[in-house]
Amino acid sequence: MTNEEIHAHHNDSMAHHFILLGFSDLPKLQGFLSGVFAIMYLAVLTGNSLIIIIIRLDPILQRPMYFFLANFSSLEICYVSVTLPRVLFNIWTQERTISRVSCATQLCFFLILGNTECFLLAVMSYDRYVAICNPLHYGLIMNPKKCAQLAGGSWLGGIPVQIGQTCQIFSLHFCNSNQINHFFCDIPPILQLACGDTSAHEASVYVVVMLVAAVPFMLILASYSKIISTILRLPTAKGRTKAFSTCSSHLLVVVLFFGSATITYFRPKSSHSAGTDKLLSLVYTVVTPMLNPLIYSLRNKDVIASLKKIISQSTASRFSLIC
Repeated sequence: MTNEEIHAHHNDSMAHHFILLGFSDLPKLQGFLSGVFAIMYLAVLTGNSLIIIIIRLDPILQRPMYFFLANFSSLEICYVSVTLPRVLFNIWTQERTISRVSCATQLCFFLILGNTECFLLAVMSYDRYVAICNPLHYGLIMNPKKCAQLAGGSWLGGIPVQIGQTCQIFSLHFCNSNQINHFFCDIPPILQLACGDTSAHEASVYVVVMLVAAVPFMLILASYSKIISTILRLPTAKGRTKAFSTCSSHLLVVVLFFGSATITYFRPKSSHSAGTDKLLSLVYTVVTPMLNPLIYSLRNKDVIASLKKIISQSTASRFSLIC
């Protein structure tokens, strides 16, 4: 065994754990970042839980569109919970070490839930397509069984692929360093730690991204091309405005999520910048889930009306108890 091989073997044995550098390069802002991330996490939990509760309680919202929205809000809670609690723990304790198994587990769940988000966004666009382009058959096509199958497929469809991808990535030998210059275990910063040529692994990442992200995105584009074509043919301006309003919230979430994720994963390894990657990752891992309740509630009259009704009923019941 050559000296280089011995050195690589020694460094690889050190990679039984990693160090998540996170935002350690901003030592004077640790308290500020802790407060910001804690508020953001609380906002994600509160806002998305509120949407789920409203949809569960109001019979008027027992429709496929809101069934998928409740699934989406549940997903956002899970998605953020994979990364943000660890970020807060690292800041509060300044303990940035994470075991190889924990890192692989975090990455696996992150990829699976990201996969679910891609599929669920595509399913939600299909739901809007059927509602606008085939309104007379909407109830027949989007029946409860079909909705449950679409939601279940979205949650479970990517599990085998992402488990395989996680195993492939963590079968690499890590000898460059064990310091991950990111706030969670993500593919690009982990590949930067690997020894030797990782072009084959990068290619496999691109293939998987094409399957689980680009294909759903193309389906979304196809759905919206049909939707827009149908809306433009509606005879009244009021009808066009109403149809657009039911789609605009979903379309905004699609742009935020797919835009930032695509820039992150489709860039070559050599062009990755730690600062840019962290910023882009914050958009689709934290900012989009935090904005989801605002985007859907403020632009949806049914959700606002249901929220007002629940608040008024709660206020009335409290008043009656006091009296």
